[in-house]
Amino acid sequence: MADAAPHSGGTDPSGQLWRKISTTRHKDIGIRYLITAAVVGLLASVITVYMRIELMAPGVQYLCSEGLRFAPTGDICTPNGHLWNALVAYHGVLMMFYVAIPALFAGFGTYLLPLHIGAPNTALPRLNTIGYWLYIAGTLLGLASLLLPGAPSQAAQSAWGATGAALPDHAGTTGMASVVTGLASLFVVGLSALLVAINVITTFLNMRAPGMSLHKVSLFAWSVFVTAWLIVLAFPVLAGTVTILVTNPGFAALFFERSSGDTAAMFQHILWFFGHPEVYIIILPGFGIISQIIATFSKRPVFGYLAMVYAMVSIGALGFVVWAYHLFNMGLSFEHQGYFIWASVVVAIPTAIILYCWLATIFTGRPTFKTPMLWACGFVFLLIAGGLSGVFLAHAPVQAAAHAQAGYNIVAHTHYVMGLGAIFAIFAGIYFWIGKMSGRHYPEWAGKLHFWMMFLGANMTFVPQFILGRQGMVRHAVDYPESFTFWNAASSAGALVSFASFLLFIGIIAYTLRGGTQITRNNYWTAAANTLEWSLPCPPPKDTFTTLPTQAEWDHGAGQERPVSTR
Repeated sequence: MADAAPHSGGTDPSGQLWRKISTTRHKDIGIRYLITAAVVGLLASVITVYMRIELMAPGVQYLCSEGLRFAPTGDICTPNGHLWNALVAYHGVLMMFYVAIPALFAGFGTYLLPLHIGAPNTALPRLNTIGYWLYIAGTLLGLASLLLPGAPSQAAQSAWGATGAALPDHAGTTGMASVVTGLASLFVVGLSALLVAINVITTFLNMRAPGMSLHKVSLFAWSVFVTAWLIVLAFPVLAGTVTILVTNPGFAALFFERSSGDTAAMFQHILWFFGHPEVYIIILPGFGIISQIIATFSKRPVFGYLAMVYAMVSIGALGFVVWAYHLFNMGLSFEHQGYFIWASVVVAIPTAIILYCWLATIFTGRPTFKTPMLWACGFVFLLIAGGLSGVFLAHAPVQAAAHAQAGYNIVAHTHYVMGLGAIFAIFAGIYFWIGKMSGRHYPEWAGKLHFWMMFLGANMTFVPQFILGRQGMVRHAVDYPESFTFWNAASSAGALVSFASFLLFIGIIAYTLRGGTQITRNNYWTAAANTLEWSLPCPPPKDTFTTLPTQAEWDHGAGQERPVSTR
């Protein structure tokens, strides 16, 4: 036995590296998702700032056909509108597929779901590991498509087409490597999300603590469970569409060609059948995070728990029957338009129920506005603002006119409903659980400063875009008339403030991990934080709930302190 010791994996650096790479611990994998999504989010934010600097003043200064510029040179600049569309596409695709879903669903979901239901790990831990490395592979493929011949224009056109903006034209062979790589990255990232979703569903249904019925599971666990079903049902549609887009240029297929009896309208229907549930795939985990935070800092159980559960399930189901809400200009009959108008309005009902329950929880509780609660309130405000603009867009003539005119208000509405909501939910979750994950607490003043900078910057960015859309400015335009200068400059200033707040956030996290206040209590918030993770030390041990928690450890009122556990 002594002779065998030098060959053990514990002293072999390559063995240790392999164990880190192949770890199946859900907490390690969840944190890796969050870190990777943050890196990609920084890249997407840089693209956003670059575009907004271009729009700071009329006339094209940086996006020139002669090449990208990073400072005014005084030389001739021919506007490169195609490159502009490519950057818009990369920003949108990166934020949706490589930041929002990996962070909210895979990151927080993988880390927290087993802790919320008292499970030692996910049901399929190796599938979890495979899903993360597929996400890494898909992300690298997506970034590589920027560097291959024909990039970024061809790859971005493919990715943007694959998210339903238009049917991309891939005639010829120019940029073929970039096209295929960009589409393959979406396929691989989608497969990663699908594996995580299968794992979430299996874990939720089979590994709950003894006595934990479905109506006693936390709202966060419910939110990722519903999201997982949306992914299982919607992402195969994306995978099929991506495959079709690859076969058209790669194998001279005739999908969506008039000569084969198909039309671009068929492409739009297939894509939006995935694209509209995608909105709820992004935002539903945020509903779960915000619910936990509001209950904790209102010092009472969330108002209308069952109503919120049924509302989230309803949102998930209704998300699949409103896809043509975006296609009123595609020749829908009057009867079809009427159906999709009413279906779009009906989706607002369960969302309104959730908003009502949140507000009732706050106003009937004793709220304290720590940093996570500020982010939660900001999320609620943005959701209400985006929802109010969506009520008008649900009407067919308004929606058709907005899309026909390519109005800038569509950009603002989309960001308020989905983009900003996802970002605020991510920050809220990080500030709420970073002490649990790291064992250290962030500076409260710095977290609040980050919130106010981001809240101000976000509204400075997108409120002017509502006004610009009303005045007639079109989206996806690299230049604009001088009459739109003031509001574009205000929007660009807001984007710079938001980016500065993100840099501040990076500094806060770095300080917290290196010099933040050490946390000694399991539950460092309030007694209303009564899900099972608050019974564990900060940070939790590598292996948790090796002995399943008893019902007495989790089934009690929000006003009682949870028993201390060393599991």
